[in-house]
Amino acid sequence: MNKLSLHQDFSIHGKSISYDDLTEVSYSLIKEGEEFEKYIGEFLLDWIDDSQTLFVKSSGSTGQPKTISLKKEHMINSALATGSYFDLKPKSTALLCLPASYIAGKMMLVRAMVLGLNIHFLPPSSYPLEGISDFFDFGAMVPLQVGNSISKLHQVHKLIIGGAPISNSIREKLKGVDNNSYETYGMTETITHIAVKSLNNIEIKDAPFTVLPNVELTKDDRGCSVINAPKITDEIVRTNDVIELVSDSEFKWLGRIDNVINSGGVKLHPEHIENVLSKYIDTPFFVTGVPDEELGQKVVLVAENVNEQRIQKTIDSIIDFKKFEKPKNILVCKEFIRTESGKVQRAKTLEQILRA
Repeated sequence: MNKLSLHQDFSIHGKSISYDDLTEVSYSLIKEGEEFEKYIGEFLLDWIDDSQTLFVKSSGSTGQPKTISLKKEHMINSALATGSYFDLKPKSTALLCLPASYIAGKMMLVRAMVLGLNIHFLPPSSYPLEGISDFFDFGAMVPLQVGNSISKLHQVHKLIIGGAPISNSIREKLKGVDNNSYETYGMTETITHIAVKSLNNIEIKDAPFTVLPNVELTKDDRGCSVINAPKITDEIVRTNDVIELVSDSEFKWLGRIDNVINSGGVKLHPEHIENVLSKYIDTPFFVTGVPDEELGQKVVLVAENVNEQRIQKTIDSIIDFKKFEKPKNILVCKEFIRTESGKVQRAKTLEQILRA
C-alpha cells in the first residue's frame, strides 16, 4: 500500500490517522489492546508493508479452512465499489464488530482507510450493540449478530449482512427496522460481496440478488455460479453455489451443491427446506442428510438446545413440504460447533451428535 491509498479523512474512534501514524497505532493495538484488537493491529501492519499481496484464511464453514492470497490492489478496488454502491462519504462513521482475522473484518478496515471513514471497533460478540448508544452510518454483521440486535439495528443506518443464510424470522423482523439492511453474496476469493439485495420493506417473495458493477455471473454445467470480476480477482471463481439466473445482473441462490441430499432419487436442497422451516422455528437449526437403507439418504433436522417433542409437533403441522422434504428425525445437541465468525460447522456438529 502506498500513502496515496490512505484517505486524508481516515480516523479511528474519531482520531485522525495519517500514514505515518499507522505503524505506531498498529503496535499499540498489538501490545496494549484487547484480544480482538491485536488482530486489527496485525492486519494494519500487513497492509502497510511493502508486499503487494496478503494472505487471508477462509472461515471453514463448508470444509477445511484454507489460506488465500489476495492482491491489495483488488482489495482497494472492492472497497471503492462498496463505497460507490452504498454512497459512503468521507468522515462517515463505520462499525467494525466482526473478527479482523477474517476477510469481512479486514475489509471493513480497508474501506475505512480507502474511503476516509471514521471507524469504531467493538468486540466481535453475538450481541455487538449491547450497551452501545452510538449511531453509525455503515456496518457489517453476520445473521447471528443481527438476530440478537433487532431492537438496536436502527443505530446502523446502512448494514450489510453476510457469512451465512438469513432465516425467515430475521427477514420478517428486519422489515420493521428503521435502517437500510442488505443481504450480501460473496466469499473470501471475491473479497467479500459481489452481489446484494435489500431486506427492508420488501414485499416481493424471494427477491433476487443484484450483482455489483464490473461483475459477470454465469452458471456451469452443475448449475453453480461462475464469477468473472477482473477488478477484484485475476482468476475466474467457480463456486459450489447452485443459482437460478433471473437476468444478466440478477440471480437467486438455491443452496450449496455439496449439501444436496439424495433421498429416494430426489435431490433436495437443505437450504430450501430450512427456508420453509424457519417460518415456524425460531431456535437455531439446520437440515442435513444421513444414511438410510431404503432411501439412500433421509432428511433430518439438527436443532440446538430445544425440546424435541415440541419441535416434532411443529414439523407435523407444516403442510408446505414437497416429497421427501419433511425431516424424518430430529437430532438435538446442547450447542452447535461454530467458526470464529459464528458460522455453524454442519459436518462437525453432525459428527459430534452421531458420536455421542
